[in-house]
Amino acid sequence: MSDKFTARIWVLGDDIDTDIILPTEYLAFKTVEEMKPYAFSPLRPDLASQIQPGDMIVAGNNFGCGSSREQAPEVVKALGVSCVVAKSYARIFFRNAINNGLLLIENQDLYDEVKEGDIAEVTPGKEIVVNGKSYEIASLPDNLLEILEAGGLVKAMRKRNGLD
Repeated sequence: MSDKFTARIWVLGDDIDTDIILPTEYLAFKTVEEMKPYAFSPLRPDLASQIQPGDMIVAGNNFGCGSSREQAPEVVKALGVSCVVAKSYARIFFRNAINNGLLLIENQDLYDEVKEGDIAEVTPGKEIVVNGKSYEIASLPDNLLEILEAGGLVKAMRKRNGLD
């Protein structure tokens, strides 16, 4: 997970809960692909159609609060979001996201200093550079990196056990 990448930024606010990420009524769909168009619809109905693969979300405090539904991080990943950078995360969402192979980064300053459409250069475990300013980020433990690099917990365990 040390490969550098660039990403266009989408800015959301504080307390983006799982009902905003994916409203309850869309959990009835059988696949995440069917759910994707409705991601973030209570907040910004057109956002899911505007996010391009490789884009990133930058948010404030408590991203992913609310229910522990696994479909919330799944739909963010299915949209092609490369990572989410927030001031803080709800604990269950954080682990569900890692288990689904979605990179989450905590940073206290980025949200207050970027605007939507800015381009970030992300070096996981090292830094994020936006508008010429570097924001240091912490590295994740090796076991979480293994899960992210494999694309999720199930894939990591299959690889570790020689099944793939």
